[in-house]
Amino acid sequence: MRIDTLSPAEGARTSSKRLGRGIGSGLGKTSGKGHKGQWARSGGGVRPGFEGGQMPMHRRVPKRGFHNKWAKEYTIINLGQLENVPAGTVVDYDYVAENSLAKEVKNSAGLKVLGGGEIKVALTVKAAKFSETAKAAIEKAGGTCEVVG
Repeated sequence: MRIDTLSPAEGARTSSKRLGRGIGSGLGKTSGKGHKGQWARSGGGVRPGFEGGQMPMHRRVPKRGFHNKWAKEYTIINLGQLENVPAGTVVDYDYVAENSLAKEVKNSAGLKVLGGGEIKVALTVKAAKFSETAKAAIEKAGGTCEVVG
């Protein structure tokens, strides 16, 4: 292969439509814009979302709820996701992220451990928050709960 033999793929480059170049082109006279009207004018047409002057949909639908910009989003993990972790392991945010234990590891305020499922091995769990059932289950299995950051 030589650089002087390279060319674009077949059909990759097409020439632009030549409008208003006579009746034989099929796009002469009005250049495909029809006769008169808003769409035939220079700069004609309407902005996206314009509905002909009636109240647009985005203004007819009521506003609902709000987004709290100070809300803390935690990466949530259930005890059932820790059942295959070897005994004596320190489970923290980094461990959860590395081993893909949580459904969704967000760039969040930390880890929140919930009590769904069972745990039978002693683990040291470091998280920002624990539910009461999760804390009780971890300590019942011989593990410890540490609240961090």
